[in-house]
Amino acid sequence: MKTIEELKAYYETDLLPILRVLDRDRKKILYRLFLGILLSAVAPIISLYFFFGPVSLMVICFPVWIGVIIYLAISIGSYKKSFKVGIIEQIVRAIDPNLSYNASKAVDKAHFKHSELFKNSWNEYKGDDYVQGMVGKTSLEFSELHVQHVSTDSEGRRRASTVFRGLFLVADFNKSFKGKTVVLPDTAEKLLGSIGSMLQSWNVTRGELIKMEDVAFEKEFVVYGDDQIEARYILSTSLMERIVAYKKKSNRPVRLSFIGNNVHVAISYKKSLFEPRIFRSLLSFKPIQEYFEDLSLAIDLVEDLNLNTRIWTKD
Repeated sequence: MKTIEELKAYYETDLLPILRVLDRDRKKILYRLFLGILLSAVAPIISLYFFFGPVSLMVICFPVWIGVIIYLAISIGSYKKSFKVGIIEQIVRAIDPNLSYNASKAVDKAHFKHSELFKNSWNEYKGDDYVQGMVGKTSLEFSELHVQHVSTDSEGRRRASTVFRGLFLVADFNKSFKGKTVVLPDTAEKLLGSIGSMLQSWNVTRGELIKMEDVAFEKEFVVYGDDQIEARYILSTSLMERIVAYKKKSNRPVRLSFIGNNVHVAISYKKSLFEPRIFRSLLSFKPIQEYFEDLSLAIDLVEDLNLNTRIWTKD
C-alpha cells in the first residue's frame, strides 16, 4: 500500500470496523473520567459533612483519589494498547508485510549513541512504536524516541531538557565505513551567513568541516567527517540530491550519519506520533492519514535514498 487512494479503500474495509469498536471504548473512558472527577470532587464534601478535621478528610479522600488515578491509568493504557495493535500495527503491515511492529519497544540506545548525531549529554532515554524488517535488500529499524537530559536543582525540582524527540532510523548501507561522516542541518550559516560558516569550521567536537559542491545541499546541510575522500565518496551527487529531496518531503529537521555499516537518520517532531485520540472521535480519516504518512516517511527512506542499489559490497 503506497497511495492515499489505497489507504482510503483499506480504511473503509479493514480499519473502520476496528475503529468503531475502539471509539466505543474511548467513550467509556470519557464517562469513567467524568465519574472519576465527580467522585474526587464529592469525596471531600462528604468527608466534611459526616466527619470533622483534616485527618478524616485525608483518610477518606486520599485513597479515593489514588484509586481513581490508578483505575483511569489502567483503562487508558488498555485502550492505547488495543489501538496500537488494532490500527498502527495493521497500517505497518499494509505498507509492507515484511515489517514487524512492537508498540512498547524502541531502537536500542547503543544505536543512538553510536550515531553521534547529538553531542549533548543525556541521561533519560524513552521510546516506543518500534518497526523492524527488510525493505527489499535493506535492513531497517526505527522507533519514536524522546531523549532528555534530566537534572535536579538545589530545591529538588526536576528540570528536563530535550536532546531529541522524533523518529530515529537505522538502515543497512551495505558498506563498512572506515571513518565517520555526519550530516547536520545548516542552521548557523542560514542565520549568520559567512560568520556562521566560520563558526562551523571551529566545531572541534565534530571533526573536519567538509564543503560539498552541491549548492542546494550546502544550503540545507553542513557535513563533518574524519575522512574527506570517504565522505565525498559516500555523498555522491545523486545521494545529496536524494537527501535534499527527503528533507523537503519530511519538511522537518533531518540529521544523518554514516558510521560502521549503517546510515542513521533522526527526524525531529514536537509531538507524539502514534497515540490514539481520547477527547475526539476516532471515526475520522485524517488522523489515519497522518499515521500513514509518518510511517511511510520512515519506511520510504530505503527507496528515497536508493539504499537497495548495492553499489558496494561490505568489507
